[in-house]
Amino acid sequence: MVTSFIQDQWGSTRVVSKGRMFDPSELEGFAAVADEKVVGLVTFRVQGDECEVVTINSLSEGTGTGSSLLNAVRDAAIKARCKRLWLITTNDNLSSLRFYQKWGLHIVAVYPNALEKSRRLKPEIPILGKEGIPLRDEIELEIIL
Repeated sequence: MVTSFIQDQWGSTRVVSKGRMFDPSELEGFAAVADEKVVGLVTFRVQGDECEVVTINSLSEGTGTGSSLLNAVRDAAIKARCKRLWLITTNDNLSSLRFYQKWGLHIVAVYPNALEKSRRLKPEIPILGKEGIPLRDEIELEIIL
């Protein structure tokens, strides 16, 4: 169920973040389920005193699913004694950038043309992203715990 959700949302069971390849189905995570269907999923990894959100998807914006998923990760990160929760998104993901900042994350870095390297690892990453915006840059956001 989780693997097919990841495949549907990402077009692959592989995702790339900051030049590293991940299989989200092998990571820790939380799923939001309604009527026996996955309607949201977050995957993450704890490394040292940091927690990286690797994927987050909600099938319905504005319902609180994304916030609930991030809250669950924040709770897990605090329990794991992490000092920082962070994630990477792309320059075309405007609705997510708005959501992340409203949730409390701050932009801490922009990696220009990072998707060129990512496409070498995962060639199926499209040239154009949401709303026809050229998919070029990675944006790092964080919240200090």
